[in-house]
Amino acid sequence: MINKIKELADNFFEDVVSIRRHIHKNPELSFKEHETSAYIKSVLTSWEIAFTEDIADTGIVVLLKGNNPDLRTIALRADFDALPIIEENDVDYCSVNKGVMHACGHDAHTASLLGVIKILDALKQEWEGSVKFIFQPAEEMLPGGAQQMIKEGVLENPKVNKIIGQHVFPDLEVGKVGFRPGKYMASTDELHITIIGKGGHAALPEKYNSPLLAVAKLITELDEAFKKEKDRPCVLAIGFIEGLGSTNVIPEQVKIKGTLRAMDEGFRMLAHQQMLTIANTIAQGYGLEIDFDIRKGYPCLVNDVELTEKSISFAKEYMGVDNVIDLSVRMTAEDFSYYSHEVPSCFYRLGTANVSKGITHGLHTSRFNIDEEALRAGMGLMAYLAIKN
Repeated sequence: MINKIKELADNFFEDVVSIRRHIHKNPELSFKEHETSAYIKSVLTSWEIAFTEDIADTGIVVLLKGNNPDLRTIALRADFDALPIIEENDVDYCSVNKGVMHACGHDAHTASLLGVIKILDALKQEWEGSVKFIFQPAEEMLPGGAQQMIKEGVLENPKVNKIIGQHVFPDLEVGKVGFRPGKYMASTDELHITIIGKGGHAALPEKYNSPLLAVAKLITELDEAFKKEKDRPCVLAIGFIEGLGSTNVIPEQVKIKGTLRAMDEGFRMLAHQQMLTIANTIAQGYGLEIDFDIRKGYPCLVNDVELTEKSISFAKEYMGVDNVIDLSVRMTAEDFSYYSHEVPSCFYRLGTANVSKGITHGLHTSRFNIDEEALRAGMGLMAYLAIKN
């Protein structure tokens, strides 16, 4: 079976590269992926593959049935939205949509999953059960497309027993993959905070109540509080401050924005209360108002231990023992996490770097790219995991 899959991956490789480049060249932002969705459907139609459309607006689902299709259903997921980044790569397939770029590899995820469909469709007399392919929009922006697709029944009819997701990883050389059983990625919450004081002329302190002082206190106390959490991985970071004052102007209000990341859902809720308590105390102490808006995002991503350990074993069979590595916990977030709280899940990483070719730039950067040889391994391994799991 491994040899058959690898031969098919080789046969379909050029087509999958072409698909990836088309998607990369025509990126669309979260919740706006109408042309990308239409392109995916056009590819499926040309292959005579049936699909269900308009799930979470632009989402698409394909169901392939093997022998004994009611035996079990495993789902495979790819996302297809892009990021608001100006691409600086010098390639023929560079983004033509200025200010929008596939800087997180979702083009590769989608192309790989389409390749998996080709492989498993060609082999459908040689595997059992059903495979559901989920093409998901809007991974990059809250509330995310996964949550909406779940609400609209993507894990039902037929009921999904397990789900697998794959994500490109520029920290790994092409030809390698990485796994981590158990908790793998953090939850994410956005913090939108407005501190409202009384503005005025900087030279007349008796006539104003500067929100800037309260902001300094708030940022410092939040930072100190979460640095003490050494036994529970978490990150609280402020990345935006806007005061709009001047050398002699005290602003009426200051806005700050940040993020909270946590690896434990119980601690996450406690952290929300802790932040609000700190803010209320500072507001009272400075005699002003603090509007502390916590916009709850994705939960932490938990890989099912049994499914992931089996997948590691199968990956070693397909890729070779030396090409499967153990991953560390990441404080980044992924809306695949919603699936992981519904059914046994495995979210793993596909190596895409090639130092000799200079393909080393990180995710969410203007020069991110992949060694497209990763697509050969990506579609082949995912097809093998779908059959074996």
